[in-house]
Amino acid sequence: MENVANYINNAYLELQRVEWPHKDEAIRLTTYVIGVSVGVGIFLGSLDYTFQLLITTVINY
Repeated sequence: MENVANYINNAYLELQRVEWPHKDEAIRLTTYVIGVSVGVGIFLGSLDYTFQLLITTVINY
């Protein structure tokens, strides 16, 4: 049980040493992540739709 308490204490101390980003930097990076996620989603969705049309055309031929 002492090991668990020691682990939690060390984790708490480590979190105090973390240099957290400022609010404007966090917002900017979050916007980048959301933008890239939407872009990749659109790309993969269009790729999926293209392959679906291709396979449907080949099967129905």
